[in-house]
Amino acid sequence: MPDMQRISTNATLILKFFIPTVWITFFGAVTIAAFLTKGTFYGIPEGPFKAIVFAFFAIGFLFLWWAVLRLKRMEIDEEYVYVTNYFKTYRYPFSSVEKLNLKDFKFFKTLEVQLKEPGSFGESMTCVISEKLFFEYMQEHPKVAFALGYRPFDS
Repeated sequence: MPDMQRISTNATLILKFFIPTVWITFFGAVTIAAFLTKGTFYGIPEGPFKAIVFAFFAIGFLFLWWAVLRLKRMEIDEEYVYVTNYFKTYRYPFSSVEKLNLKDFKFFKTLEVQLKEPGSFGESMTCVISEKLFFEYMQEHPKVAFALGYRPFDS
């Protein structure tokens, strides 16, 4: 059995399902309530208030769609990268991986796996990594790191 290691954080499930569900439900209800009521709101006329509430909801929804809902859970072994959206899981051999893009945000790091040709989840897939799990695995498996084009072990 291959030595498979999860490299994405356990928080992926919360980020992908819980936060969008709560946000869309709450602010969707606020938006509907704003459109069903009449009058001024905190001194703001009805029309501009409804436009502001709708714009806030739409921008937040688009941000969630672009940044959070596309996150995947990833695991890796000696030959494959396994990617799941919690409903379907696909494995990609290292030979189909073009490169890895590690992006460092202040509070978390993301890993983007770019494929040479589009796969079932598209040409690139992103996960929020568990730094400890990812860096340990890459240091313990230099052949995997080399095959994936990953070089900076000083991170």
